[in-house]
Amino acid sequence: MELSTLYEEIVRNPSADEVQENANVDGKSPLAKLNRIAGVATKRMMQELLLSEETKQAIAANLIYIHDADYYVTGTTTCVQLPLGRLLTEGFDMAHGTIRPAQDIRSALALAAIIMQANQNMQHGGQSYPMFDYDLAPFVEKTYQRQLKKIRALIPKWSNRQKRAYALSETYEMTYQACEAFIHNTNSMHSRGGGQVPFISINYGTDTSEFGRLLIRALLNATKAGLGKGETPIFPIQIFKIKAGVTLHPADPNYDLFQLAAEVTGKRLFPNFAFLDAPFNRSSQNGPEAEVAYMGCRTRVLENRQGPATVIGRGNLSFTSLNLVRLALTTQSLDRMFEAVATYTGLICEQLLERYQYQADRTAEEFAFLYKHIWREGQTLAASDRVEPVLRQGTLSVGFIGLAEALIVLTGQHHGESELAHRIGQALIQTMRTVVDQYGEKTGLNFSLLATPAEGLSGKFTAADVQQFGRIHRVTDKGYYTNSFHLPVEAPVTIREKIRLEAPFHALCNGGHITYVETDGALAENPEAIEDIVRLMAEAGIGYGSINHPIDRCLSCRTEQTMEQACPVCGGQDIERIRRITGYLVGTMDRWNDAKRAEEQDRVRHATAPDSR
Repeated sequence: MELSTLYEEIVRNPSADEVQENANVDGKSPLAKLNRIAGVATKRMMQELLLSEETKQAIAANLIYIHDADYYVTGTTTCVQLPLGRLLTEGFDMAHGTIRPAQDIRSALALAAIIMQANQNMQHGGQSYPMFDYDLAPFVEKTYQRQLKKIRALIPKWSNRQKRAYALSETYEMTYQACEAFIHNTNSMHSRGGGQVPFISINYGTDTSEFGRLLIRALLNATKAGLGKGETPIFPIQIFKIKAGVTLHPADPNYDLFQLAAEVTGKRLFPNFAFLDAPFNRSSQNGPEAEVAYMGCRTRVLENRQGPATVIGRGNLSFTSLNLVRLALTTQSLDRMFEAVATYTGLICEQLLERYQYQADRTAEEFAFLYKHIWREGQTLAASDRVEPVLRQGTLSVGFIGLAEALIVLTGQHHGESELAHRIGQALIQTMRTVVDQYGEKTGLNFSLLATPAEGLSGKFTAADVQQFGRIHRVTDKGYYTNSFHLPVEAPVTIREKIRLEAPFHALCNGGHITYVETDGALAENPEAIEDIVRLMAEAGIGYGSINHPIDRCLSCRTEQTMEQACPVCGGQDIERIRRITGYLVGTMDRWNDAKRAEEQDRVRHATAPDSR
């Protein structure tokens, strides 16, 4: 691309979709423009120097898409689950000095935000704390012991019961304030490329200890309260773990926290829910280190061909997605479609292997914080060592998009309209999983199948296909393809049907998956409905689920209820509309690209009355 063209398309007259490809970025900021300019150069380097001819041809044919291609030449990896407890207990090194271990919950949560910020420039994707409650409970207890010691010295005449009760009350207040500060910090640290806050997730819910429970309660209540003027926090993405015997049933020790989580979800859309009893999420080992944890968008890392099955200190290395719609449009028959799916899944695995070899050839000093403190066994590397010996514990993921539209091309119906189409859809995705598993067995690497979270890609694939095939009813005429295995957002199915139909694909997509339920109204006053939906997901074998509903807020009088155009209380037109886009929340739809705006308009809201489920 000529410099004059680059200047015109990025600086002077960028397209709306170019500016708002990622709704978490202020696309008009100087750093975002600089990032896009750099991305053009780095993608060109990748194309000319690092890709095979077969990969180039598949990209040119709109069949595959390499995610985060602008970071390819840097050798960065996508995401990681961080060992928070170890870092808080041992301390860690920064560029300009050493950070001492935390001594109470306030310092622990302050450092939790700093750790996320420090590691963000080591990777191009998200970060998550997999056992937030277990990791922080010891620091809540330290805070309690400090308060108890203080009150014993100040009021020795009080009974031990009075002293403990007062110390516990003070500990809760301090923990709440620390959680409040953590939430504010994670929504204000503009340290990620393009001037966006780090993409942060936290998993919690199964610590039944007194101080673990206190931490969860304080965090949920701080989330419910919102930001400075009551705004819904966009980050961290919160994930509450559902497990029978711990959180799911009324007799379970953390059931009250599940009830609170449902209440907070009704007001803030978070937490999402991870299901530890799903057959593919069950662990043969005990302890929180063996529990599955998710990234907010959907990424899952657990099984490990190179070591113990754990999420801690591991993450996804890179992923590339397959355009199932394009394959269906070009093959026009089931037999040829299955052959093409297997062929191009194999091609993606080869491309991922090439990228892995490039990543593995980097040295530990290029990503000092990541390999010294975060990545599993990274501390065994000397600064000049290649990272390959420890990088092998990450995952390489094949993604896909547009199963629904592909099935319409091949059968005339999508998998929510026909049982035959549903079986064919499962068989197509099973074909992908089989090829992915074969590559894992052949290489010893953790190849996995991912239900792609497509934001900008959902429109990019479609726009290119329209140029060749035109606007095809229910296929290319919507401006976007349906993400991964999801039913089309406009499908008139009940909540129960949607969950039942999507559940089998969770087991196939071991690299990550999610099922969204879009309800027909705000649920702030109906946490029982959220509990019911979560139980339906648990019974169906869903691995990771989320509940969407409109959250509207008048910025003039702060009324919170579903609003059409104006506030029904004060008539104000300045309305904050919180909606979810590919896993995270956005406070203004002005930042959405055209494809995702079209998708949001098409979303069917499912009735929440019991007889409709």
